[in-house]
Amino acid sequence: MQEAIRAIIGEAELRQGKVALDIPSLVENGNAVPLSVSVDSPMSPADHVKAIHVVNEKNPQPRVISVALGPRAGRARLATRIKLADSQKIVAVAEMSDGSFWSASADVIVTLAACVEDLQ
Repeated sequence: MQEAIRAIIGEAELRQGKVALDIPSLVENGNAVPLSVSVDSPMSPADHVKAIHVVNEKNPQPRVISVALGPRAGRARLATRIKLADSQKIVAVAEMSDGSFWSASADVIVTLAACVEDLQ
């Protein structure tokens, strides 16, 4: 997961705050886990979210989703369903127009895992 985050932010500092990650802390079935991410931003041409990235700790592929945004989006928010292979940490990273990166994380307990096949 740390490698996936470094691939996104490079050498920049990853700060806590501005990002709200909403995901259940206890999931019965890892095949369809609801997740939403919102970022506190005015979404103006001078100050907006350029992208939202979600990474995970234990799935075969650590990068879950990356969404590009701009000031015309109006709100910096995404909602989707993801698969989780096991109980793990999820991290959302917001890339801002000023070059800063903000994040939030959550620990999720999964009772029935998904993504159990190995990557070739």
